[in-house]
Amino acid sequence: MTELIFDWKHVAFAAQRAFTETYGFNGSQGLTHLEGVLIHPAGRTAKTLLVFMHPASTLQLLPLPQAMARQGYHVLCAGSRYQRNDTSLIMENVVLDMGAWIRAARQDWGYDRVVLCGWSGGGSLAMLYQAQAERPTITETPAGDPVAMEGLIPADAVLNLAAHASRAGLLQDWLDPSLRDELNPDDRDPALDLYAPDSATGAGSFPPARLAAYRAAQAARMERITGRVLDRLDTLRRRGGAEVEQVFVTHRTMADPRFLDPTIDPNGRRPGWTYLGHPETVNSGPVGLGRISTLRSWLSQWSPAHSRANSLVTARDVSVPFLAIECGADDAVPQPHTAAIFAAAASTDKTFQLVPGANHYFVNQPAELAQASGMVSDWLAARNFG
Repeated sequence: MTELIFDWKHVAFAAQRAFTETYGFNGSQGLTHLEGVLIHPAGRTAKTLLVFMHPASTLQLLPLPQAMARQGYHVLCAGSRYQRNDTSLIMENVVLDMGAWIRAARQDWGYDRVVLCGWSGGGSLAMLYQAQAERPTITETPAGDPVAMEGLIPADAVLNLAAHASRAGLLQDWLDPSLRDELNPDDRDPALDLYAPDSATGAGSFPPARLAAYRAAQAARMERITGRVLDRLDTLRRRGGAEVEQVFVTHRTMADPRFLDPTIDPNGRRPGWTYLGHPETVNSGPVGLGRISTLRSWLSQWSPAHSRANSLVTARDVSVPFLAIECGADDAVPQPHTAAIFAAAASTDKTFQLVPGANHYFVNQPAELAQASGMVSDWLAARNFG
C-alpha cells in the first residue's frame, strides 16, 4: 500500500474582528489561526493541490481524501477558524479562511493549480468561494457586518462530492415543525409530530398533500426563529451598549420525512436511519444541525432567506470545470440536490457521476470508495491536473 505522509499546516492572518467569536488563543490575540493536514504520497511531488474544506469539520479522517492521496495526488484537508464548533460560524469568514489557504498553496508552497473538493457541507462553501473569487459581490455579512471579498484567488476546478445545496436549506427540511415552544422541547403539536406513536412510517405514509402541509409548517417555524433573531439583533443595536451578540438553542432539528418514508426523493438509503444514527434520537440529541447558534451565525449559516452559501444560486457564477458526484444511497444529502446543483452550474465543462449504493461516508464500502476515487482521478487526469 502507498505510504502516505501527513504534514500539519498552519496559516495565520490579521483577525479584523469587532469582538471575540472563537474561544481561546485563536480568538483573542489579534490573529486568525487556521490548521490543516497536507496528505501526500511519500516521495511524490505535484503541481496540483486538491483542497478539501468544510465550514465546521476537519476531513482528514474521511476515506476519500486519503484515497485520492493514494491515487498520487497532494490533498489538503483545511480547517476553518470554526473547525469542530459552528456555534458562531459566519460563512463569509470561512470564505476568507479558504482564500488564505489557497493563497498559501499558490504563493508559499509552489502549487500551480488548485482544485476545490466540496464534500457534504463543503460543497456550498466551495461554490460560494469560487463564485466570489470569479465575481466578488459581497461587502457585508447578512447581519450587516463589513467583509471584503476582493483579492480571492480563483480555483482551477471545483468538485461537489456527496454535497447538498445549502446548510440552511437542509436545516429547514430537517426542522421538527411540531415544536410549539422554542424554550420547551416537550411542547409539541401531535398532528405534526413525525415520531408520535401513531405516526405512520411505511412507504406512502406522506402523500403529496400531507407532505406539502408538513413542509409549510417547517418553513413557518424557520421564519419564526429567524424573525426572533432579527428582532434580537435590532434590540442589541438600539441599546448601543457593549452587549452585541447572544447565543440560543434550537431544539429538535432532525425530522425530515425522507428518513422514514423512502418513497420521498427515493434512493438506496436505509429507511429509518440517517448518517448520524436513528433520526428520532438525533432529533433531540446534541449534534443536530443548528443546535446552538449565535444570532449572526443563524443569519449567515442557517437562515435560507439570508445565507449566501446556496449552491443553486452561486453555481451560476462558477465557470471553471465542475464535477458533481452523487452517492446513490446517501443517508444525509437528499437525492435531488446533486443533480440540481449540476444543472445550475454555469461551467461549459461539467460532468455528473453517480456511485450506485454508496452511503454518505462510504462506511464499510471499499468498492464504492474505489469507484468514487477512480471517477475523480480519471476526471482530473483528463484535464491534466496532476
